[in-house]
Amino acid sequence: MPTDVTVTNNPDRQRYEAVVGKATLAGYVEYQETSELVVLTHTEVDATRAGRGIGGALARGALDDIRERRLKALVLCPFIIGWLRNHPDYRDLLFNAPPSKVSD
Repeated sequence: MPTDVTVTNNPDRQRYEAVVGKATLAGYVEYQETSELVVLTHTEVDATRAGRGIGGALARGALDDIRERRLKALVLCPFIIGWLRNHPDYRDLLFNAPPSKVSD
């Protein structure tokens, strides 16, 4: 995650927000939530900040929060689906993932 990016959950707006510096909104992940599931629907990053790791920071921040709250994620957002391909350590959070075939 870029060092100057902070990701927080804004439940009033139903989105995780990435802020750069002290107050500049750089992007967000929209979601819908139930008692056991968070549906990640859309990621948006300010065009002037594209390619700087904001989207990845948002994906990691949202999924870390979901893990911390002991919920599952249903990922519909194409960006986060792509990000997850390179981050298998988040697979355990996925509501819609097939069970792992690797034994412990």
